[in-house]
Amino acid sequence: MQTSLVQNTAVLIFANSAEKDAHVKRIDGSSALFDRLTQQTLETVKASGLPYFLLTERNQYGATFSARFSNAIQEVFSSGYSQVISIGNDSPHLTVKHLLLAKQKLSKENIVLGPTLDGGFYLLGIHYNHFDKVSFEALPWQTVNLYQETLSYFRSNGCIVNTLDRLIDIDSIEDVKLLSNYIRTLSKSWISLFSGLWHKNIEILTRTLEVHIQILKQVPFNKGSPFAISNSI
Repeated sequence: MQTSLVQNTAVLIFANSAEKDAHVKRIDGSSALFDRLTQQTLETVKASGLPYFLLTERNQYGATFSARFSNAIQEVFSSGYSQVISIGNDSPHLTVKHLLLAKQKLSKENIVLGPTLDGGFYLLGIHYNHFDKVSFEALPWQTVNLYQETLSYFRSNGCIVNTLDRLIDIDSIEDVKLLSNYIRTLSKSWISLFSGLWHKNIEILTRTLEVHIQILKQVPFNKGSPFAISNSI
């Protein structure tokens, strides 16, 4: 039983390694991108002065994403911290200001959420009093409804939910393209990485489509059922 907890806060960086992220998110050639994102995230967290935990797939445990995430949060609480600010490694616009503002707004009564453009969130600030492992794991993780459902869940439990800026997190090549709308806020090194990835993935997609076109040309005309093209590209 957590009777010795004091009012203190730690950051949890819950993220895959660069190699795993590149594989899971299916962005060809993106290991360098996710490696750079992890480096920047660590630099940002260190600059905040807050204690932190970095848990990748190498030291996460659980059969599902929700189980691994909740186990990671529980691990921070079990280490003696009463509040956790959980982030990933895929939000290039995350700043020290976001972390410190989350710490300022987080309390026994308050939850903090940093929403993303795709319906999820890049930051969750939670006090151990509001952490129910079973209910937490039942939230619709990795779906477009996550932010709204999480918001409703905590409000229904009497919490005041404070929200931060809405940011982009990188889950697909489309997100890399979306960042071009924010090019003025990115450094030259980021622009170079994103540009290279976008053009490389477009070339791969184009070659794949050309292969399918050649296959179609070899298929005899059929007045019956339409020829189905695989949607795996």
